[in-house]
Amino acid sequence: MDTLEDLFRRLEQLNEIGAALSYERNLDRLLERILLAAKQITHADGGTLYRVTEDGRHLRFEILRTDSLKIAFGGSSGEPLSSKFPDLPLYNDRGEPNNSMVAAYSALTLETVNIADAYTAEGFDFSGTRAFDARTGYRSQSFLTVPMKNHENEIIGVLQLINALAPETGTVRAFSYADQRLAESLASQAAIALTNRQLISQLEGLFESFIQLINMAIDEKSPYTGGHCQRVPELTMMLAEAVNATEDGPLASFSMTDKDRYELKIAGLLHDCGKVTTPVHVVDKATKLQTLFDRIHLVDTRFEVLKRDAEVRCWQSVAAGNERRAAQADLAEALARIEADRDFIRRCNTGGEAMQPEDQERVRQIAQTYRWRDETGQEVDFLSADEVENLTIRAGTLTATEREVINHHIVATIRMLEALPWPKHLKNVPEYAGGHHERMDGKGYPKGLTREQMSIQARIMGIADIFEALTARDRPYKEGMKLSQALEILGKFRDNGHIDPDLFEVFMTQQVYLKYARKCLAPAQIDIERME
Repeated sequence: MDTLEDLFRRLEQLNEIGAALSYERNLDRLLERILLAAKQITHADGGTLYRVTEDGRHLRFEILRTDSLKIAFGGSSGEPLSSKFPDLPLYNDRGEPNNSMVAAYSALTLETVNIADAYTAEGFDFSGTRAFDARTGYRSQSFLTVPMKNHENEIIGVLQLINALAPETGTVRAFSYADQRLAESLASQAAIALTNRQLISQLEGLFESFIQLINMAIDEKSPYTGGHCQRVPELTMMLAEAVNATEDGPLASFSMTDKDRYELKIAGLLHDCGKVTTPVHVVDKATKLQTLFDRIHLVDTRFEVLKRDAEVRCWQSVAAGNERRAAQADLAEALARIEADRDFIRRCNTGGEAMQPEDQERVRQIAQTYRWRDETGQEVDFLSADEVENLTIRAGTLTATEREVINHHIVATIRMLEALPWPKHLKNVPEYAGGHHERMDGKGYPKGLTREQMSIQARIMGIADIFEALTARDRPYKEGMKLSQALEILGKFRDNGHIDPDLFEVFMTQQVYLKYARKCLAPAQIDIERME
């Protein structure tokens, strides 16, 4: 017999449990909390929580607990149920309701089933229960099976409790009417919490799918940036977790909740979304003369014309009565000079390392030393002003104008993200994603922020973005750097005020670089294990 005091205490527990369920974000922990709470308020020794499968034709075992047997499957136990217990069918092979199984019956009829003793109960098949008892020495006696219905009165799961224990003696008893009403109330609250969590998960999944869609568009637009959009978030989270684990030093106070992690993850996935606005021919510019095609072939054709003209002049000189040997010697000298200049221009077109001033000057001399007739028949400089500008790019393959076009992607990113109505737990996404090209000394872009004006998360993403770019193997204009070279450059960035020195220290001491390298770099790039 339940006392009034005991009922009040259990009602208070029910209220506390309901509040706790509403805060739980992790689905597995939520399911576990539901079952443990039901066991607690009904004094049950064991219990099982089932969820209806997506096709609506089965009940899937999610959580199983039996205290006296020390059985714990599903939830935080780390022991999945799917391989141990098959799904429970709601219908037989003929499509008829499986009313012989008490859990299936409760799900199909939306009725609570309270059985005092499974061994004497009629109308249900407890052969599986008897077999379990025979194997374990357990005695399954009282059963309370409660359907879990959502706000539309649709079945989403079943809560089944086994063997109510008398608080005073610990002996098995039947579930009382109060137990049943409390379990039904909990099941109702739990169903709401579970439905809300599922809806949130579905919305988050849809949201992340849209993000992946944007990144896929960037990937389809340019295969040289799609991998970057996936790797930077991964490295960002690796470094963030390393900082989160730091217990001393200037970053010891930094910590992340699950919400913080999700926010940073979303920011990482969206950090380059503005690249959808960047022209493909700029993003994919593999050589200095490349636009929609590599214009080096046009320059090659002009060199061939120069060689033809030199040969014509040679034979014209011979035809005019000049010595053949001298004319051929002049021709050989001219052809050698032309071929050397063509090889030089080809090398200049590849970009890469910093171009020396004397090489830049040689390009300008070649442009004016040779002459050729354009499509209108006019004699013009061998190289146009635009070609000279591109071929004399000091480093890389982009002109100053093209660099501005590339840099505009971060402005577009910020504008796009700031235009979205972010919920409270994602309100920092624009700041995190929009700061990865800023520098600690205020010389970055687009806002020229200093270290003090940036969040730790934005600074983390800045390091991740740089390191990924240095080691990436899929860029059109360079090979992926070896690990030692990339870390040396990153160290120089630390020294010149480009990246956060404290984060760099964690990056190195916690060997985040090595964890990332083993997952994302080619084996040939990993030329060191630890930096001294």
